[in-house]
Amino acid sequence: MSRILVVDDEVQIVRALATNLKARGYEVEVATTGPDAVRMAADRRPDLMVLDLGLPGIDGIEVLRSLRGWTSLPVIVLSARGQEADKIEALDAGADDYVAKPFAMGELLARIRAGLRRAAPSDDAAVVETPDFTVDLAAKKVLREQREIRLTPTEWAIVEMLVRNPGKLVTQAQLLREVWGPAYGRETHYLRVYMAQIRRKLEPDPGAPRYFHTESGMGYRFEVGPKG
Repeated sequence: MSRILVVDDEVQIVRALATNLKARGYEVEVATTGPDAVRMAADRRPDLMVLDLGLPGIDGIEVLRSLRGWTSLPVIVLSARGQEADKIEALDAGADDYVAKPFAMGELLARIRAGLRRAAPSDDAAVVETPDFTVDLAAKKVLREQREIRLTPTEWAIVEMLVRNPGKLVTQAQLLREVWGPAYGRETHYLRVYMAQIRRKLEPDPGAPRYFHTESGMGYRFEVGPKG
């Protein structure tokens, strides 16, 4: 089930979008201000955002600029600002698509489906196998001998980011921004606590990690590990 974050301060539009999205099997979250949009993008980890530009607090352009500092979350702008200059500004700020109000619900739903398809992992990258467990990125699950290993949403977010970058150093700052949001840049103790939990759940020997390696003072690296 894909999670859609609807960001708009017009009650009727929010109600209509929520009703139509839920009827099609989507999970819906709602934010009505710019700051709430940024916070919920970090806390709730939606699969796609529908974003109005005229928001209380900070406007949609600033929301986009804030998001693009730490996430590639697909964003469809839905705005009454229909001038070409407005569209260009939103796209340059990081929007993936732009729909002007008033809009046809069918067209917006089609744009949402297209945005989710583009963001989905390719078949080649959807499943990562190690000798001890399998990470299914599309299903957002970790399996050992066909049984799911239960991870918390935060644990999954860390695992997903590392697994999507096999063999590459992912810095502490990158992980903190991606998982907790742009306001968290120095809380490295969060990472130590959660990495210990992840190793206890996934590593054959948590004290001698085979897959989730620490690069002291820099970050973490995921290695698939030797077949064997």
